[in-house]
Order: sequence, then C-alpha cells, then structure tokens
Amino acid sequence: MLNEDRNLDTIPVGALGIVAMDSCKELGEKVDKYIANWRFNRQNEHKNTIAFSGYQNDSYLVDMKIPRFGSGEAKGLLSQSVRGKDLFIMLDVTNYSLTYTVCGHVNHMSPDDHYQDLKRVIAAVAGKGRRITVIMPFLYESRQHKRTGRESLDCALALQELVSMGVENIITFDAHDPRVQNAIPLNGFETVQPAYQFIKGLLRNVKDLQIDSDHLMMISPDEGGMGRAIYLANVLGVDMGMFYKRRDYSKIVNGRNPIVAHEFLGSSVEGKDVFVIDDMISSGESMLDVANELKARKARRVFVASTFGLFTNGLDKFDEAYEKGLIDKVLTTNLTYQTPELLSKPYYISCDMSKYIALLIDTLNHDSSISNLLDPVGRIQKCLKRYNNGEQI
Repeated sequence: MLNEDRNLDTIPVGALGIVAMDSCKELGEKVDKYIANWRFNRQNEHKNTIAFSGYQNDSYLVDMKIPRFGSGEAKGLLSQSVRGKDLFIMLDVTNYSLTYTVCGHVNHMSPDDHYQDLKRVIAAVAGKGRRITVIMPFLYESRQHKRTGRESLDCALALQELVSMGVENIITFDAHDPRVQNAIPLNGFETVQPAYQFIKGLLRNVKDLQIDSDHLMMISPDEGGMGRAIYLANVLGVDMGMFYKRRDYSKIVNGRNPIVAHEFLGSSVEGKDVFVIDDMISSGESMLDVANELKARKARRVFVASTFGLFTNGLDKFDEAYEKGLIDKVLTTNLTYQTPELLSKPYYISCDMSKYIALLIDTLNHDSSISNLLDPVGRIQKCLKRYNNGEQI
C-alpha cells in the first residue's frame, strides 16, 4: 500500500515521538524523514486544530541519552518533555558495534545490555507518555522461547516485564516463533514479514528471472520456516521444497545439537533458480549446507534471503561459497547492524525497511488499522507486473 492510498481520517492518539536508541539510530533517522515529509505534504482540513497539535514537525525524534558511570552502570535520560506523546521506541538488540567502558575495559554491547537500556528509557518516560510502542525488529531472547528441560523462558519473561512497565504494543519482525505472544495475550503484538522487500530487492538486482513453476522454486531450509516458503510460493505461483535437519541429540555443541545432515523433501530443482528463505543467518552453516545440497541436485542459481543477517562467524565462508558458485545473492534487511564489509560484498543485497516502518508508525499514530500493511500480496503482484513489463521497480 502506498502512502497516498491510506485513509488517515482519524485524530492522532497523541503528538508523535520517535525514540531511536543508539543501536537503531540510522534506521530511526530514515523513518523520521519519511514521516516528516509525508505530513508536510499531507492535506488535512483539521491539521490546524488543537487535536493535531504538533502534527507537522521537521523531526519527531526525541533527544535521548544513556550516560554510563565508570563502573559500567547507566541511566536513561530524556532531554525534552514527552508528556502526552505517542511514543515509538526503536532498538536493535543485536548491534554489537556499540561499546562502553567498565573500569577501563572496553565491552561490546550484548542483547542484554540493549534490553536494559530499553527499560531505562521506559523508566525515564515515567508514565507521562500517552502510549508506548516498542519496535524491536529482532525480538529479544526469541530463540529461547520454549522449555525442553529445566531452563528459563527468557522471551516470555521479557515481554511480560515490558508490559508491566506500561508498554501497550510490541512490533517485531519475523519472530522465531510467533506463539510467544501468548505470554501477553491482552496486549498488542505484531510480527511483520519482509516478504515484499525481499521480492523487490531480488527483482531490482537480478534482471533475467523467469517467475513460473518451471524456472523458480521456493525453499525452506528447515521445517520451522515452511510458512514463509509456502506463502511466497503461493503468491508467486511457483513450487516449494524444504529440508529437515537430522540432528545428533546425544551431544550439545555451542548450545545446540549439531546437525548431521540436511534431508530434502520436494520436486526436482534441476535447472531451476531457487530462493532459500529463513528468519536469520547466524553462523550461516545451515544456509551454506542447504546451498551445497541444492547445487548437488543441479539447481541453476541459489538466492539466499534472511530477515536478520547476523553473520556471527564472519563472512569468509560466504565469500568462499560465492567464489565456488554455491550462492549467487544474499539478501538481508537493515533491521540489524550491517558491517561496512558486508555492504561492500558483490553478492550482498540490502533490503531497506525504513519506509515500511514509517508507514506502520504513521498509521498507528492515527489509531488506524495496519491490516493492509501487514498483507503485501497486492504490492508483490504490482511489483511482478512492472518487472515482467520491463519497467523500473
């Protein structure tokens, strides 16, 4: 849905305030520019009334700081009033590029540090905001969402803690398991899929795709990600296949049971382009194993897409796979920290999510439905039509 197609005829919940944490500063600034531009150009007969006070601004960013003491302790500090504001707090818990000093030693910020800073900012608001929405693309502790033994349920605890502090809505992207929202059944929880951005990114950078069941196939690298592949396969009108991971449950390596083999279920991929989609690339071993298996089955080109590109073990293995012809393109979003090295790779495509987030914030601030924004079928079909007609996307 385009900005001009939205019907925003409701009064804003409150004056808009965007708190872009240091971990999400660049993305927050892009989102802010989109909204400021839209509202400057938007025609509304009521925008000069008191209900629309503060509606048009050069910027909606709230000045925020997290100063630290020499011991590593910190505090949240807001440098301006947020009374009555509809606040949207954005943070990236995986941004390890930020550092702080503890007794003269430099520490890189972990997800735990970012989460604590989020709570500090909420505490600094001190209940004076009209409403608080947390936009946390990579959901904190989402990989620890279920109990298989005597272990903690960290994601559920975090969600309940945020709600108890006054957060009304939590927006995340491609949650590892959306059922974790059952921990806060009376509050807003949205898990957003970047399917449209992936398709647009691929079509913009690969000019000779044939999008039909004879030439393209969607692949899920495991049983947990089947929903993503099935959705895109149905929207694009192509076939899908999946791998399932055979694991050695007798041992644990780096916190998980090691994968013994990837077994494939689906029709032949011979001669076809394949699009492998998952929620995250952590070390990348699973994705590269899947790419190797697909090439062994004579797939033509392998495109790898993941919402979160963490690349915890570096990019050397991806460089090697690209040089060997195992992968052709890697697509991830800018919802998590991207290193300059990653952005410089010839095989890498960055899918910008800032406009999408700006649309969500602008619509929610008007207390309007975001259902159409969450369903990208129409936008994907329009994108495909332009691609097939040779038009610029």
